[in-house]
Amino acid sequence: MISEWTKEKLHSIAASCMALEVSETGFHKWKRGLKKEKPWQILLVSIYEILDEFEENTNHGIERIQLALQQKGLIKSYSTVKRALMKGNLLHESRRNPDGLTKADKKAQRPENIIKQDFVAEQLCEKWLSDISQVPCKDGRLYISPMQDCYNGEIISLVMRDNMKRGLCIETVKEAYRNTGAGNGVIIHTDSGSQYTSAEYKEEIELHRAIQSMSNVGKCYDNARMESWFATLKKEKLYQINTMELTMEEVKKIIWRYVNYYNRHRVTTVNPGGWPPVVYRLKTATRSTVA
Repeated sequence: MISEWTKEKLHSIAASCMALEVSETGFHKWKRGLKKEKPWQILLVSIYEILDEFEENTNHGIERIQLALQQKGLIKSYSTVKRALMKGNLLHESRRNPDGLTKADKKAQRPENIIKQDFVAEQLCEKWLSDISQVPCKDGRLYISPMQDCYNGEIISLVMRDNMKRGLCIETVKEAYRNTGAGNGVIIHTDSGSQYTSAEYKEEIELHRAIQSMSNVGKCYDNARMESWFATLKKEKLYQINTMELTMEEVKKIIWRYVNYYNRHRVTTVNPGGWPPVVYRLKTATRSTVA
C-alpha cells in the first residue's frame, strides 16, 4: 500500500507540475537526467586531471588537450574536446606576442640562409636554431639564449646573462655540444644579429665543424620556429607573472623549471603523438635500436 507520506509527495509533485504548466512525465524525465552524467562531464574529469598535472598545462589549447587525452588512451574528436572545454569554461584567449631583439650588422659579411624556413629534421643534431630574447627584472634585463634541435623541438642548451654580448651566444654553442656530443656537419641557424656575424662566434662554429646558416635581414619568419618558442615561453609562463618584481636569479629559476617542463612533460603538436621532446627522442632511439 502507498503510505500517506508518499501520497502527499505525489500530490505535491502533481500540484507543482500543474502550477508550472509542465507534465508529470516531463518532470520525472528531467529528474532522472539530473542523476546521469553527460559525456562532456565525464570527459571534463579527464581534462581536469591533465590540467592539474602541471601548472603550465593550463596553457593547453584544444589540440594539445586532444593529444594529451590520446596519450591516456582517450581518443576524442577535436569538436568533442572543444565542446567539453567550452562547457567547462576552460577556453582562454591568446596573449600578446613578444618582439624581436637582436639587430643586424649590415656591414658584416653574412653566411647564406641554408635552412630557408625548412625546420624539419630527419635526425638529431641535423639542424639547430638559436636566438636571443630579454626579460625585464627588478635588478636589470635578463638575456636568454637557447639552442633548439629541429628534430624533436628539444631545448638542448640555455644560457642566461645580464648582457647580450657575443660571449652569450658562443657559450650557447659550447653548451649544446657538451650536452649532445654532436659530431661534424650540424647546421646552426640564427638571425642576422651582430653577435652571430662576429669573428669570435664564427670561429666557435668552425671549431665544431658546424655549418652556419643565417636569416635574411628583417625576415623574422626565417627563424620562425625559434621565435615561436620564445612566444610560448612568454605566453605560458613569463607574461603570467610580474618579472619586474623579481630578481634575475629568481627569474632564471622560473625559466629553468619551465624548460624542464617543456622538454619532458609539455604536449607538443610538432612531434607525432604529441609527445614531449625528450620522450619523443627516447622513443625514436628505442625504435632505432630495435630495428
